[in-house]
Amino acid sequence: MGCRLLWVLVVLSLWTIGEGKRSVGEACNSSDLKGLASFKAGIQSDTSGRLKKWVGQSCCNWEGISCDNTTGRVISITLPGFITRDDAPLETTMEGRLSPSITLLSSLEVIDLSRLIYLTGKIPPSIGFHLPNLQKLYLFGNKLTGPLPNSIGKLTKLEEIYLHENGLSGSLPWTLGNLKGLKRIDLHSNRFSGAIPDSITNLTNAQRLNLQDNSLTGHIPVRIGDLHVLEELDLSNNCMSGKIPVSVANLTAISSLYLDTNNLEGDIPSPANFGQMPALRFLRLHNNRLTGRVSLENNKLEGPIPSTLGNLSSLSEIYLSGNQLSGQIPRSIGQLSQLLVLNVSHNTIQPPLPQEMSSLQLLQSIDLSFNHLNLSSIPKWLVALPSLDQIHLARCGIRGEIPEYLRSNPSLQELDLSVNYLSGPMPEWLGTLTMLYLLNLSRNSLVSTIPSTITNLGVLGVLDLHANRLMGPVNQVFEIQSSVEGGLLKYVDLSDNTFSAGIEQIGKGAQHRIRYLNLSHNHLKTRLPSSVGKLEAMQTLDFSYNEMVSNLPDSLGNLSSLEKLKLQKNEFTGEIPNGLLKLKELKELDLSDNHLEGKIPFGKPLSDFPKSSYTGNRGLCGNPLTPCRA
Repeated sequence: MGCRLLWVLVVLSLWTIGEGKRSVGEACNSSDLKGLASFKAGIQSDTSGRLKKWVGQSCCNWEGISCDNTTGRVISITLPGFITRDDAPLETTMEGRLSPSITLLSSLEVIDLSRLIYLTGKIPPSIGFHLPNLQKLYLFGNKLTGPLPNSIGKLTKLEEIYLHENGLSGSLPWTLGNLKGLKRIDLHSNRFSGAIPDSITNLTNAQRLNLQDNSLTGHIPVRIGDLHVLEELDLSNNCMSGKIPVSVANLTAISSLYLDTNNLEGDIPSPANFGQMPALRFLRLHNNRLTGRVSLENNKLEGPIPSTLGNLSSLSEIYLSGNQLSGQIPRSIGQLSQLLVLNVSHNTIQPPLPQEMSSLQLLQSIDLSFNHLNLSSIPKWLVALPSLDQIHLARCGIRGEIPEYLRSNPSLQELDLSVNYLSGPMPEWLGTLTMLYLLNLSRNSLVSTIPSTITNLGVLGVLDLHANRLMGPVNQVFEIQSSVEGGLLKYVDLSDNTFSAGIEQIGKGAQHRIRYLNLSHNHLKTRLPSSVGKLEAMQTLDFSYNEMVSNLPDSLGNLSSLEKLKLQKNEFTGEIPNGLLKLKELKELDLSDNHLEGKIPFGKPLSDFPKSSYTGNRGLCGNPLTPCRA
């Protein structure tokens, strides 16, 4: 009895499964069969031998055909020219004409007739009306001609369309913009003409858009920047004109941007903020009529700077800093006769510098800092460029003394030779560079006093000499002359040297607008002058790690803009002035390891700082330290 019951259950199970799944040997849907028969009839030659196996009426068993298990309808026709046989790649061809009857297979989700090489015909005009479920359309690498039908816009489930390397022509239909689910569009190497429809900016799920090597004209759509997930955009080798839209900088996912070999003109738009176009790695803009500037700082561009950059003959500014560029600066850069600014800092560019750069007669600013150049010396031809007034060569491997031929450029406004191997003294002739606004000689091995001629640098705004072996007084810095009331000096870093005197001139000379003053890690043994209170624009004041003595001046309370006050590791005595309670902008305070005493003035901001701001002063008490004794 048990065995009979088991057989009944098995039979019932098989019957149930058969209800939901079509039999392997069952005949195809008549429309599908007719459509496939028409496709086969249009092919005169098939080197793969797949079509000759299409016999009988059970098309779901045919090679290259897949059917839905429930409905039995054909959902995929996959007959690419490039196949694998016996684990080896094999290139096959089909010669013939694409039958329009393929649209009879109305349940199709995938059509892959790619790279059959000799397949001719047209994309059926009614394709959009008959294949509502189509998700992938691969017809690339054939000899198809005619237009891309307007009905394509009806294929609302389409995710990928690859029609490249054919002979398709006509305008791109406006209806392309209806395909909101489209992720990849590749139409390159055809004969499409006319303008790119503005509706293409509706394809907000598109990750790849390749229209290169056609005959497209008109402008790049203004709202191209709306394609926020687009990773690759290739419009190269067309006949497009007009300006590159400003919105292109909003392509936050873009990795490859190819706009070369068109008739584009005007300025090259650049990202307005750090973080725009953060993924950009490949950019081609050559063979256009572009002018203005290239600004692609702080991205992920890699490889050598392309020599084709020299073809942008009207270019005036190049900003490529903060990338992963390598190799040498191309010699073709000497062709950029209009170039004013060249910034390729913070990359891995290697020597030598091309002699052709000496042709850049209009170049005003050059920044080659933080590369792998190992220049040893500053090229004389570089200093001799007649328009050059800004030289930034930080960490470029420069050795020896500061070269005297720099004085041959009296119009120099910015000179950054930091993080090199400079030795010897700061030369007196530096005082002849009276147009200097920025002088950065930090992190070298300079050994001397600050030359007295530095007082002639009346427009100096930034002075950075930290981390050298400079010695003697610093009063010359605060005695710099100025025809501007309050002076122009705003940033002074003299830290990590062996200066020992001269700070009594702070606030007494013409320079009252200093915002950053760092004299930490020196050998100062004097008091902090009360005249420091005249520097009312001061934001950071650092005299830490010296041997300064005496009381803190009450005038510190006049520094109303002060944000950082660092006086730790000195020999200061006396009480903390009550005036420090007036420093409402103070965010960082360190008075530790001195000989201060008495009660810490109660109130903000002093009570907001941690114990570490006051520790190491045995005589101090009060919040946040232990309470004072009555």
